[in-house]
Amino acid sequence: MLHIAATAPSIQWDYILGGFALFLFGIEYMGAGLKSIAGDKLRDYIDKYTAKPWMGIIIGALITTFIQSSSATTAIAIGFVRAGIMKLEQAVGIIMGANIGTTITAFLIGLKVEKMSLIFVFIGVLVTVFSKRKKHGYAGQIILGFGLLFFGLRLMGDELSLLGDLPQFDAFAKEMIKQPFLGMLAGTALTAIVQSSSAVIGIVQKLYDSGAIALGAALPFVYGSNIGTTITAVFASLGGSIAAKRTAGIHVMFNVFGTLFFMLFLTPVTELIVVIANQFGLSAMMQIAVAHIIFNVTITILAYPFIKQMVYVVKKFIRGKEEKQIEVDVAGLDPMLAETLPAAAINSAKNTTIKMAELVLAQLQETKDFLNTKSGKHREGAAQYEDAVNTLDSKITQYLVHISHEGLSQDDADSLIANLQVIKNIERIGDISMNLVGFYDMVYDERASFSQNALEDINEMTDVVISMLDFSMAYYYEKDESLAEVVADKENYLDLMEDKARKRHFKRMSNNECDKDIAASVYVDILSNLERMGDHADNIIKVLKDPAPQHDPVILSDYTN
Repeated sequence: MLHIAATAPSIQWDYILGGFALFLFGIEYMGAGLKSIAGDKLRDYIDKYTAKPWMGIIIGALITTFIQSSSATTAIAIGFVRAGIMKLEQAVGIIMGANIGTTITAFLIGLKVEKMSLIFVFIGVLVTVFSKRKKHGYAGQIILGFGLLFFGLRLMGDELSLLGDLPQFDAFAKEMIKQPFLGMLAGTALTAIVQSSSAVIGIVQKLYDSGAIALGAALPFVYGSNIGTTITAVFASLGGSIAAKRTAGIHVMFNVFGTLFFMLFLTPVTELIVVIANQFGLSAMMQIAVAHIIFNVTITILAYPFIKQMVYVVKKFIRGKEEKQIEVDVAGLDPMLAETLPAAAINSAKNTTIKMAELVLAQLQETKDFLNTKSGKHREGAAQYEDAVNTLDSKITQYLVHISHEGLSQDDADSLIANLQVIKNIERIGDISMNLVGFYDMVYDERASFSQNALEDINEMTDVVISMLDFSMAYYYEKDESLAEVVADKENYLDLMEDKARKRHFKRMSNNECDKDIAASVYVDILSNLERMGDHADNIIKVLKDPAPQHDPVILSDYTN
């Protein structure tokens, strides 16, 4: 009798690894293109439409579907919480919605879009290479990333199907049937490593489609990936504010309890998926996609009534002194007032602008404290104030544009345009302070340091800038000409300081009195940025004295972009 020995399949692991890499790169590349097109609108949508948790769920789902990154959506929510713009309860809604949004990738895989992947790659390359406008280039990036995502899946798909013929993998798959929590832990670990639940679920879809694993083993793997994906939020919160840690804690709590709940009902859920598949003739990969959607939608519905309790629990577990919340008060920007008493509305906007300047002054102090202490707490504080300032900038500008549509006297028109220009100068000072934070970060990341003389120069110039902005806003409030003279004197003094500090620096370098490290190379840039901040503080005085020589309505477009 002739015996034919069974041979193990020859799996091309380079196809699996390369395909997986393309899959991950495609998700990242497509998401980057989408975010580039959307720009700051993502933050605006979250800020505008999340007054209620249920609205947060919808916005979180839509934005995550759009940018293909629940981590990015959650990071934006954390930024709003730490800036005092959003409550933790609202952030919970966004996190829930982000989980639902991640299901779109599995759904598209279930539709077997991969068959057309190379066509998308071809179109994407053509658009990217030959486009002359940035937006067209971003569109090409989206299409190319989309194609690479599914081509990567296609590349590794055939090789993954051969895993089922390996005795070792077959034994592991059978063990996962007996011990479903083993599959859950495997899904958690793999997702935590690759930082993408979509990638892990895509692999599970391919394995299940090839028959390498049964549905009862595939589902725990999918559920486990929902725990693994929280690792990104955990890492993002390390060293951050209490609000950031609590938001990450909510994310972990929500996904862990949801996973454990579904693991308890694994058998009936598996039977439900089989019934749905038979009823609608779903393919194997679409079955996993549907299971993933059911999981995220169900735990969201079940958890929604308990959002307040979840917040209470996470505050008990993650203790710590609550950071002082940055107040972003726009209550004075009343639309009805703008329509009935435009002059009073302009004055109300003026009061809110003064609050905005107070935030920038606090931001400058945080920037200075970061320079001197190297503490991430102050870097974080500066970023929080920047978020709040940008929000106020947007709100006040929109309000003033609304007022401009009403019938204004010549004086009111002058006042409105002056207000718009003051806001932009204040906002620019905040932006430049974040440039300084970036320079200081570069130095400290390289374990370099500033010389004592350099530190003294930077601190003194920062103090002058803070004083200039303070006096400029005092002039904005009461139009005392003596205050304008003080600002002008300080502007001349700041220019002189910058010039002398630069010359002393060049002399130290020529005499080899300072290390030619990163600190030395960015020092002149720091001086230049501080001088620019002084210019903007001085500009506030100038625009208040002469807001605009002409009143062309088109000028408003300069302030709404």
